[in-house]
Amino acid sequence: MTPESKLKEGRLAEALQLLTVEVRNNPADAKRRVFLFQLLALLGQWERAQNQLNVSGELEPLNAMMVGAYTEALKGEAVRADVFAGARLPVVIGEPEQWLALLLQALKLTAKGRHEQAVSLRDQAFDQATAVSGSIDGTPFEWIADADPRLGPCLEIVVNGGYSWVPFSRLRELKFEAPTDLRDKIWVPVEVTWANGGKAIGFIPGRYPGSERSDDNDVVLGRKTEWVGAEDGLQTGLGQRMLATDAGDYPLLDIRLISFDAN
Repeated sequence: MTPESKLKEGRLAEALQLLTVEVRNNPADAKRRVFLFQLLALLGQWERAQNQLNVSGELEPLNAMMVGAYTEALKGEAVRADVFAGARLPVVIGEPEQWLALLLQALKLTAKGRHEQAVSLRDQAFDQATAVSGSIDGTPFEWIADADPRLGPCLEIVVNGGYSWVPFSRLRELKFEAPTDLRDKIWVPVEVTWANGGKAIGFIPGRYPGSERSDDNDVVLGRKTEWVGAEDGLQTGLGQRMLATDAGDYPLLDIRLISFDAN
């Protein structure tokens, strides 16, 4: 009976309990600290996760780059929560467009319970946004969007030291590796090529906001996606992020390459 086996079975509370005991009994084991950081992050315990991440860096200097990268990802979660609660606006990569302003205003209205106004603004935003064509792993599409209508033609990303939204029209390519660790499912590493040819390394949140609080461990683990109805008829996501295209829907963790046609 190990934390790893309990995690594989989806028994997260038991995995956390066992791993906490292991770390307590082996306080200088940096690898166990990294594992605990990931498990705490999976469960949305961001501050505790940051503490374990910091200690892992103190115990093993080779973890320094990882600590830096995932500190930014953890900070991004606090900003992200405020954005979806309507308390602040995200940083937008590229020149802001009118449709994006409407989409962000709709998000704030939804958070305030003003559902009819939110629906109207969201519909206007989708009508105004430019469709972006391209391909996912070689399969062409004429348009792409996040399957969660709160985001639609935008992608959440942690890049250049912060949490941002970027319209798909600002992208040329997104390249992903297959996930190899638990943290890769929470924050999916991505190599970005911008529409202007510049490149960056970042993370895309692998799960929709609030997934960490679900009673369904498969949702918490990002093993599935659930759609939850709101008063305005809005279907919002929990669990693994899905991208929608005219050619079909794609779970984010299954994607290796998205190429966007030049506008």
